[in-house]
Amino acid sequence: MKGKTQELQSPLFLITTPFTQLNTPYPATAYLKGFLNTKNIPAVQADLGIEVTLRVFCKAGLEDLFKAIESKEQDRSPNSIRILSMKEDYIRTIDAVILFLQGKQPTMAHLISGRNFLPEASRFAQADDLKWAFGTMGIQDKAKYLATMYLEDLSDLIKETLDEHFGFSRYAESLGRSANSFDELYTALNKPYTYLDTILIQILQEKIERIKPSLLAMSVPFPGNLYTSLRCGQWIKQNHPEIKVAMGGGFANTELRSLSDPRVFEYYDFITLDDGEAPLEILWNHINGKKDQQELKRTFTLSNKKVVYINNTGCADYKQGQVGTPDYSDLLLDRYISAIEVVNPMHSLWSDGRWNKLTMAHGCYWGKCTFCDISLPYIKNYEPIAASLLVDRMEEMIAQTGQNGFHFVDEAAPPSLMKSLAIEIIRRKLVVSWWTNIRFEKSFTLDLCLLLKASGCIAISGGLEVASDRLLKLIDKGITVNQVATVCRNFTQSGIMAHAYLMYGFPTQTEQETIDSLEMVRQLFETGVLQSAFWHLFTMTAHSPVGLDPGKFEVRKQNNTPGSFANNDLEHLDLTGADHESFGFGLKKALFNYMHGSCLDHPLQKWFDFKVPKTTVAPDVIRKAIEEPEYIQSPNSKFLWLGKSPVSQIIQKSKKGSQWEVMSIQFQTLKGVHTISVDPAKGEWLLKLLPELDSSHPKQLSFQEIKSAYEKAGLEDFELFWDNKPVNGLNKAGLLRV
Repeated sequence: MKGKTQELQSPLFLITTPFTQLNTPYPATAYLKGFLNTKNIPAVQADLGIEVTLRVFCKAGLEDLFKAIESKEQDRSPNSIRILSMKEDYIRTIDAVILFLQGKQPTMAHLISGRNFLPEASRFAQADDLKWAFGTMGIQDKAKYLATMYLEDLSDLIKETLDEHFGFSRYAESLGRSANSFDELYTALNKPYTYLDTILIQILQEKIERIKPSLLAMSVPFPGNLYTSLRCGQWIKQNHPEIKVAMGGGFANTELRSLSDPRVFEYYDFITLDDGEAPLEILWNHINGKKDQQELKRTFTLSNKKVVYINNTGCADYKQGQVGTPDYSDLLLDRYISAIEVVNPMHSLWSDGRWNKLTMAHGCYWGKCTFCDISLPYIKNYEPIAASLLVDRMEEMIAQTGQNGFHFVDEAAPPSLMKSLAIEIIRRKLVVSWWTNIRFEKSFTLDLCLLLKASGCIAISGGLEVASDRLLKLIDKGITVNQVATVCRNFTQSGIMAHAYLMYGFPTQTEQETIDSLEMVRQLFETGVLQSAFWHLFTMTAHSPVGLDPGKFEVRKQNNTPGSFANNDLEHLDLTGADHESFGFGLKKALFNYMHGSCLDHPLQKWFDFKVPKTTVAPDVIRKAIEEPEYIQSPNSKFLWLGKSPVSQIIQKSKKGSQWEVMSIQFQTLKGVHTISVDPAKGEWLLKLLPELDSSHPKQLSFQEIKSAYEKAGLEDFELFWDNKPVNGLNKAGLLRV
């Protein structure tokens, strides 16, 4: 009986397998640990990606690495020969570089930026014009970029000499991406350990011996995490068969929904789908003898040598208000490294700095885009979280991690919830910086963007996709190019960076539409309303409207036979569109230049080594769009006063023998003084109104309520006073209509 009690107390071990991000933990295990805390289920977590990285990229690690390479007889490229000839320089500098990227030795930036400290191999060929690339970004960013190139050189060496699958965030991704058959992975897993495999398993073994878990639950968010999770499961099954192994995460949710290959369960005991809280809780109770196998929820397992899917529909998922605050304890928060791999402002945010991850709403409130997996539960089941609860969680996470930066990882954050979140942050006087993904909604007016900025929002990313109104309609994006331009203008004017996700190769897209889309993007950068963007090639997925009904979009599936392993990305033939892949290099090269304000006046033909049509887009389309007046909100919109208490004085005016009084009101702002002059009676009314609009009030006043109060005071011509200068310019001082 005593042994049984001890077994029940063995913790659940949550791990993220290599490699995802190096600058911040992937949030899945922290989300699950926060939930398990609410159920008093003991849990320990680890990010094996950062731990393997730090084990390799240190002085002792590089000494071992170079010995392993030199012990192998093999042909080597000139680049590898160069790196090996400078091994002492790498061994001497590696610890300092890692400490710098961890933020522990910032003064190293001067030494690194001088280009006489780090050994340089082939990756540095792209770093020759750093002044052009970085502009005024500063010496710290320049040094991070150079240090990242230094690590990438070492990565190239490892890939060539010891482990062909190595990559900092995409390890063995080619084995996991679109792996309809498990054959290739199975073959790789039956080969001897690679150099990196050995280090990974050493770390796993150390943790298993210390933690002694009864269940190992692995998060596999991307194809690049799959192979290492299988290696971990393989070692557990061979050496600790008493420990049950579960896998879940984004890869399983999208790729493994029709899994049938029993060989997968030589590495895992269970694979769960979609939201992990309820399935993991039931699984924990099952292995501890409290639940039968048939009570499992959204779980694959092996029964009588066949893959079975068990889904106890009688067990409901937890609401977002019940899942607890993400818990980052156990993770090496002070040892993550900030890298700048790509000279792209939004990618820099993604890879540089420690961000606490949170979600404003489960799923997508729009849920219509035809390229997206909108039929899957993690997108179609929309459930927002109350702003007050979100900010409670933010405060808890700040106290735990010491970090006040937040990345909201929503599919698309709802504008109304963003507004409520911003007001709650301001109300609590919380100092945070945050960024998220959005749709380019009309509701993102300048005043709303100013509110978001005041709460700490620093950047947004949104899907412009194909900058063509015909294709945006086919995508069912619910936006137009002009609307995107207007929203980007509002974010930019408020001081929030705007990033656009761009797509090429959507079904039926013509060469002309591709070139016209590039011209729209060029104009967005030329007018300064867009600061960052990224092109990606359309991929047809099994759970998207295009994948479910390809004929409707004039494409044909190349292979209709489902595989026994991964089934999401679908090969397809576009029956009417252009040769999409041929445009990729030119589109990306043009964008790289546009992001740095270069070559904006060059003809679009410059970016392609084949003949392309001339654009049919007028050269001032975007400029005209952003010069359009602001969208007028409904009379029920609310008003907020975020400014300081103004001071006023009565001033005597005279002209041509006439004398009258005006009230001068001064508003102190962070950047200076904003002054207006109004009729004294109306000024007195305005001074009494502003405190009632403060964010600390539980209820904000609407346009109609303010108008009613104005008229009750016996004042006339409300619209003339409120909607014209000087009052309609008070958003500069903090009066916002949201």
